[in-house]
Amino acid sequence: MFSKILIANRGEIAVRIIRACREMGISTVAVYSQADRNALHVALADESYCIGASQVSDSYLNMAAILTVAVATGAQAIHPGYGLLSENAKFVSLCEQCNIAFIGPSSDMIARMGDKDMARRTMREAGVPVTPGTDVIEDAQQALKAADEVGYPLLIKAKAGGGGRGIRLVKEREEFINAFHAASSEAQSAFGDGAVYLERYLHPVKHVEMQLLCDQYGNVVCLGERECSVQRKNQKLIEESPSPAISEQTRQKMMEAAVRAAKAVRYVNAGTVEFLLDAEGNFYFMEMNTRLQVEHPVTEMVTGVDLVQWQIRIASGNPLTLRQEDIHLSGHAIECRINAENPEQDYRPSCGKLTAVHIPGGPRVRFDTAIYQDYVVPPFYDSMIGKLIVHADTRELAIRKMKAALDELVVDGIDHNARMQGDILSDERFANGTYTTSLMQQREQEEKSEQQQ
Repeated sequence: MFSKILIANRGEIAVRIIRACREMGISTVAVYSQADRNALHVALADESYCIGASQVSDSYLNMAAILTVAVATGAQAIHPGYGLLSENAKFVSLCEQCNIAFIGPSSDMIARMGDKDMARRTMREAGVPVTPGTDVIEDAQQALKAADEVGYPLLIKAKAGGGGRGIRLVKEREEFINAFHAASSEAQSAFGDGAVYLERYLHPVKHVEMQLLCDQYGNVVCLGERECSVQRKNQKLIEESPSPAISEQTRQKMMEAAVRAAKAVRYVNAGTVEFLLDAEGNFYFMEMNTRLQVEHPVTEMVTGVDLVQWQIRIASGNPLTLRQEDIHLSGHAIECRINAENPEQDYRPSCGKLTAVHIPGGPRVRFDTAIYQDYVVPPFYDSMIGKLIVHADTRELAIRKMKAALDELVVDGIDHNARMQGDILSDERFANGTYTTSLMQQREQEEKSEQQQ
């Protein structure tokens, strides 16, 4: 087992990892930017080092600085959290060269699954259902011909995509060429790779993902699903487990497909296989996330399994002692992402000093965050300032508990989206579980119509 781990991240996920390490008796090393000098993860870690200026490119994406601190402090492993360098194959390769364990899959695995085109082909060969579409197409005119075969509407998606970038919905043939160039340009800017492929646009759909733990000895355990269909511009807002939309039969088939996917690529560590679920109950592989997910707490709440601790154990070479028959989903969990933004002003980001903070309490209520009273929310990073998670015996009770927790939450000094989250929970489509990935778009269109009347 490792005795010292460096956390190459910030905010609530850095705090989450530090807490897991403390429970395991592992020392922690935090890195931080100048803007995060007074951040909670800096105070909680056993050692903390500034690695650069406020911009992420100068600090949290500064591979040389992070590795220098890891070597100088004697850290045996690096936990990347999510985002930032968590799916950067180059960084993982550098860790391997420095003989520092990366708490996640290998650089080859990240590169292989980060290539969406290769991932699709690998899944097809493994017998995992894949959305109809094409392989990578670089020529716009050839892509136009292929689009006619796929049929409209369709999606143009970046080969190296993620976070909703490099994606364009094309409803008619006349829109295709401009959309193709726009998606390719955005992908080149965001990922350094402008290659794209085409995929049939499934609508309406639900976004359901399966959580996996895999060790280096070939053991794979699936910890059930999370539904992540409440999204705005491909960014998740609310997640829950189990999904209210799938039958036990569909759940078993989806779990089997996810396990098959992991074994096909000999995956190691925590990973998530994401599926699209159509109205007829058919599901299709979308992508595999080779890291810890933001929404991992809902799985922890319904299974009682600490995913971060298992990531660390697996990376240190320990075999999984969990078996599939040990995994049982108990009750229902919901997570709301609390973002520093103003939904009433086109989701304008908000920053500044927090003048008052009150965190909800009570049985089975969890708030993963790094904020505190007088903390200054900086303008340089992702807008998420916390994740509110609740667990109850039934979905109805979980919704009620989450509404109560949102009402109790106090974060003064900045704008945030807690009230909007409560409104979504009250939406009949969410309450009855029929909502799809179009819910937020539908709600915004309905609000515009009401304003115009």
